[in-house]
Amino acid sequence: MTIRIAPITRRQFLAAVGSTGVAAVSHPSLTWGSSEKVLRVRSNSDIQGIDPLNPAAGADQDVMMAVFNKLVAYKPILGSGSASGGWDWQLEAATSVEQVDPTHVRFTLMPGIMWTNGFGEMTTDDVKFSFERHAKQESWTAVDWDPLKEVKIVDKYTGILEFNKPFAPLFNSTLPYGSGTIVCKAAVEQLPDQKFSVEPPATSGPYKIESWKPKQKLVLTRHDGWPGPRPTFDRIEIIPIDDPKTAEIAFEAGQLDMTGIAASSLTRYQQQLPDQTSMRVYPSLYYEWLGMNVDHAPFDDQRVRKAVQHAVDVNAILDVAYFGAADRATGIIAPGLPGHRDSNKISQINLDKARSLLAEAGLADGFKTTLDVHNITDHMSAAQVIQANLAQVGIEVQINSHDSGTFWTLGLESEGDAWKGVQMVYNRYSMAPDPYWATAWFTPAQIGEWNWERWNSPRYGELHEAAVMETNAEKRHNMYVEMQDLMEDSGAYVFVTHNINGFLYKNSIVPAMRPDGGNMMFRYFESS
Repeated sequence: MTIRIAPITRRQFLAAVGSTGVAAVSHPSLTWGSSEKVLRVRSNSDIQGIDPLNPAAGADQDVMMAVFNKLVAYKPILGSGSASGGWDWQLEAATSVEQVDPTHVRFTLMPGIMWTNGFGEMTTDDVKFSFERHAKQESWTAVDWDPLKEVKIVDKYTGILEFNKPFAPLFNSTLPYGSGTIVCKAAVEQLPDQKFSVEPPATSGPYKIESWKPKQKLVLTRHDGWPGPRPTFDRIEIIPIDDPKTAEIAFEAGQLDMTGIAASSLTRYQQQLPDQTSMRVYPSLYYEWLGMNVDHAPFDDQRVRKAVQHAVDVNAILDVAYFGAADRATGIIAPGLPGHRDSNKISQINLDKARSLLAEAGLADGFKTTLDVHNITDHMSAAQVIQANLAQVGIEVQINSHDSGTFWTLGLESEGDAWKGVQMVYNRYSMAPDPYWATAWFTPAQIGEWNWERWNSPRYGELHEAAVMETNAEKRHNMYVEMQDLMEDSGAYVFVTHNINGFLYKNSIVPAMRPDGGNMMFRYFESS
């Protein structure tokens, strides 16, 4: 029996923002300044770690998908094509993957996949090493492989994944996403800690890293050791630009072939696109929220956190920061996924209630606090709305903006003492099409890692573990709803939006994207 992922609908998936691309003019044939086909794309951050143990940004996943392989990958959406089939997967490094029973998956690798730097052919040894190292290295990604017992080697190309218990997210988010990436055992074992950051010792995908200048450009070129489908582009230049507004200017100046755009720019581009340009909008699975550190006074008092929940006007954030283009979130799980809540418990601002709660907490005169935010336009605008909202109830907010490199280390105890000073954070996490990938980061075990609110709920942790094994769809849905109820009841979270993923691209290319626009799948890009 081969597992297939049930289609996800969003009115079930596409109706909210539309599924068709918008073309400015007809598509001409592709022309280049040389015989080499070059693709220039904007990434919203620089790479920070492309070892599957420690990816931190969407840019990391984009590059990992190009230079490494997985047994299976998400089936991409090409150009302005429809995602009517929902989320699905397709074979990548494997020639077959079969669910034998609830705890066993048999796979066979494609012969002839070669590692760079002279490390030979990919074998089942590499798969075993790659999947089992997540737990052995005590990585934050170990949650993706928590039920794995072992990878049994049958022969050079065939193996069996054996699990201690059924694992519902396996084909939704583990195998086709970052943690399903296969690394070279022989190359990684030569490293001092058997880890790497941005310089992999060997890769196997259709592309390899030619050069990287931090905060300037990362260049990918073809890897001839990949025996699968040959990618269209010879060279990919990835330019990190944090702010989408800046990236839009670069695109319109002809410096980029593709870029993500700010939600606030959507209406402008719908009215008039640059010449030779198309636009594509995807309903995002990302989730954005305002979080409060429950270990930092005065947010160690639930009444203070609840006061913030009642004072923050989420609808105003959506109007100001996203020009009404993004819908309000009811939790961390997006529409169309199991566990999506119908509504928030606190849906309207109530300043009188906020002031009353502060008075009960002995803070009738308010207090001073800080709000950390990634310094991109939309998030900065959201932070300013929050600042103005909280000022109405006497809370004076200092906004601390950070570039991507600094921001993504703020709550990590492994990165120093910055986490001790975190009070409020406006945050956004990436997402895969299984609710497990949303809830995994807020368990008690993630305190000091990605649970930056440092919220400790044993009940939440128990539900998270149980939902992973639950095969009854209704029961699993209800578990995830309860988990988000617990988050909102704690007062530590104000759910804002899942946003949208909008892109501009030249008519000369056909982009290949994850169905939510969350990642660029460079190996599948085409020319028109």
